[in-house]
Amino acid sequence: MEKSKKISLLALSSIPLIMTLGNSMLIPILPSMGQQLKVSSFQISLVITVYSVVAIFLIPVAGFLSDRYGRVKIIIPSLVLTGLGGLLSAIASTWFSQAYMWILVGRFIQGIGAAGSSPIVLPLIGDMFKKETEVSEGLGIIETANTFGKVLSPLMGSLLALIAWFIPFWAIPVLCLGSILMVSFMVKVPKKNSSSAPPKARAYIKQVKALFHEKGRWLYAIFAIGGICMFIVFGALFYLSQVSEDKYGIHGLWKGVILAIPTAALCIASFVTGKLIGNKKPRMKWFNFFGMLIVSVMMLVIAWFGGKTVVMDVLYISIGAFGIGISLPCLDALIVEGIEKEVRGTVTSFYSSVRFIGVAAGPPVASVMLLPTAAPFYYLVAGLGGASVLLSLFGIKPKQQDNKKQDNKKQDKKQSDSE
Repeated sequence: MEKSKKISLLALSSIPLIMTLGNSMLIPILPSMGQQLKVSSFQISLVITVYSVVAIFLIPVAGFLSDRYGRVKIIIPSLVLTGLGGLLSAIASTWFSQAYMWILVGRFIQGIGAAGSSPIVLPLIGDMFKKETEVSEGLGIIETANTFGKVLSPLMGSLLALIAWFIPFWAIPVLCLGSILMVSFMVKVPKKNSSSAPPKARAYIKQVKALFHEKGRWLYAIFAIGGICMFIVFGALFYLSQVSEDKYGIHGLWKGVILAIPTAALCIASFVTGKLIGNKKPRMKWFNFFGMLIVSVMMLVIAWFGGKTVVMDVLYISIGAFGIGISLPCLDALIVEGIEKEVRGTVTSFYSSVRFIGVAAGPPVASVMLLPTAAPFYYLVAGLGGASVLLSLFGIKPKQQDNKKQDNKKQDKKQSDSE
């Protein structure tokens, strides 16, 4: 990998890292935030959900715009919006008497910015690298940055909350400013062919529809598995955050350490998997299969034996998180490497939207299902994990994907030879 591309990759890695910090570092302080704002557990879970729901609907729009006008032209204004939304939440939580609604408004604006930043990184990596091995490695690093943000976020959130519960909100605009500077000065984007104008909207939509008609089976499978992974991660972290305080009496920094352990397992698995899968799509399929199998089994184990000691709860969830860490880089690589550059932004944005649905749904569903016991929630996610195993086994057919891609290349070559 060229040095300039490594520098660009480092700058781009800051985006998912900061987006994750801006969301996940609020999870460990949700219980204390709810007490300060005098709202219910469900209401405080909306601080996470509002951010994600907005992003769900706007990510496809951002993907479409990035295909037409360029990735970085969408990413930088989106980072600015994210920072402004964080600033509004920070001001409201610090000085407003009716802070709750204004915090939600700030999170709404953050969600708009998030839609056009982190999800656009995936297609940009596909644009930057020509070799599939480099694409897989780059996506593995991006997914690692994302999961490393989940490792840092509970520690950072807990530490900042020791100063005051609202300080984590102030970190968001500062982090966004750092990412804006890095992307502006360090990312070198491949030049687009100026002679080819972007297709008109109607022609573009027709092209995307044709792609889903041809490749929909495996794309929908990947979308579903990605959403399930995020639902399990954020639901389990919400559960761990709640029981750490309510049942085990663990607060502050130690609570942050407990939440960081499963996310560290996820981070390590993502990094190693990105290195191991290379450009071998059958290997991606089977890594994903076994990763989701681990998740499904561990969710059943928690349903049967969880809730007895904090050590065992953390262990079970960490093993499940390791399985998710194996799956995510495979899903990223399969979808980015299997889609043509012209529509890559739109298709990967649908994938990111489904992942955000999982992020949005996890905390509120967990908050409703955790009482009087967490077993029903973990039976639910075990079933979803089992569905992901089946989708991976029967829905993802990498050999067929490769054959179709090779057939298309042969047809294009024949046409050019005949001309």
